[in-house]
Amino acid sequence: MIKAVIFDLDGTLLDRERSLKLFIKNQYKKFIRELKHIPEQRFTERFIELDNKGYVWKDKVYQQLIQEYSISNLTWEQLLEDYIYSFQSSCIPFKNMEYILKELKNKGIRLGMITNGFTKFQSLNLQALGIHKYIDTILISEQEGIKKPQPEIFLRALEKLGVTPEESLYVGDHPENDVIGALNVGMNAVWKKDPFWSESNEIEYTIDDLGELLNLVNQL
Repeated sequence: MIKAVIFDLDGTLLDRERSLKLFIKNQYKKFIRELKHIPEQRFTERFIELDNKGYVWKDKVYQQLIQEYSISNLTWEQLLEDYIYSFQSSCIPFKNMEYILKELKNKGIRLGMITNGFTKFQSLNLQALGIHKYIDTILISEQEGIKKPQPEIFLRALEKLGVTPEESLYVGDHPENDVIGALNVGMNAVWKKDPFWSESNEIEYTIDDLGELLNLVNQL
């Protein structure tokens, strides 16, 4: 019986692709005076390419953009600070996010989150999504000093929720960091499909939409 469901954030509850595109559009407008020599579409496409699905921190992204496009009167530090504090205004949840959190909570299931990333940045995004009222425990890798797929971060979340690996289900979009990482400590795990990643043969459960999760929890 499943007593706890633990979620990833980016690409699982947060539609990061749509959120990032909206943020880039807003940032381009904000700094149009310094960026107007770069076509907006080119700036957007290059940002997304350098970002590599969020696995390259934005200090490197902005340094590269400034160098490539000879951006003057604007530093990478200014752009990074804007990213950290303004991205939250562009956060878009996946369809059925709040519905599934409410339904799981109503069933008496404890909810957790494990997300890799910087504490301040991820905390602001979580607040923007308004999901603190549903989640019982949140682990952010910088704050914890460990990150997925290290076993310790999954075990720490289970301990905080007071459940065994067999009583839990992990939901994430990254086949290795999320799904295999959870399976390696004995948890049940489901892959929220993302065509960016290649599917692993070790993955048994998959969903395309968060709305499918309730049936899977009932099944398990």
